[in-house]
Amino acid sequence: MTRFLLFIDLLSAWTGKCFGWLILVLTFGVSYEVFMRYLLNAPTTWAFDISYITYGALFLMAGAYTLSRNGHVRADVLYRLWPKRMQGVIDLILYLIFFFPAVIAFIWAGWNFAKMSWMFKELSIFSPAGVPVFPLKGLIPLTGILLFLQGVAETIRCIICIRTGDWPQRLHDVEEMETAILAEQKYQREHSGENAASGKGA
Repeated sequence: MTRFLLFIDLLSAWTGKCFGWLILVLTFGVSYEVFMRYLLNAPTTWAFDISYITYGALFLMAGAYTLSRNGHVRADVLYRLWPKRMQGVIDLILYLIFFFPAVIAFIWAGWNFAKMSWMFKELSIFSPAGVPVFPLKGLIPLTGILLFLQGVAETIRCIICIRTGDWPQRLHDVEEMETAILAEQKYQREHSGENAASGKGA
């Protein structure tokens, strides 16, 4: 079961990291437009389209990756104080009642939306450059499928947590600085307490 969970995590991570390179394309496009517009007084006809297409693709395809890292925003004022089994029960209920119905609707609507866009080879209406936008809309149902797969993995994690009382292993590669600092402080407190105890014993 752990292999299955990590396989889905790896799939989400691989997809998110591949599309993460779009941030360089986005940065280049915006920087080039600023240079052309304000220094040469010759704005481009394609920069706006490229910026919203690349940002849209990045935003869509990072969803499953973020979910695999448990990185989505949650109101955990009370949640973090609950026992892990209760956390698992609440998460499981929320996945079944809200997450999966919403994702299935997202896939269904996204598929019809993307299908129409591909049929007409839809172009951008925001500039005379006529940049193709149908590839971006094709990512909508794909995003839904990846979110659904990651949701299955998260549901299994909830069931394992309810059974064992502990959350199963999760891949980690990036961590917020705040989290790292808090972990370091916790480590120092624990070890300073151990050193004080050993000093008393001596």
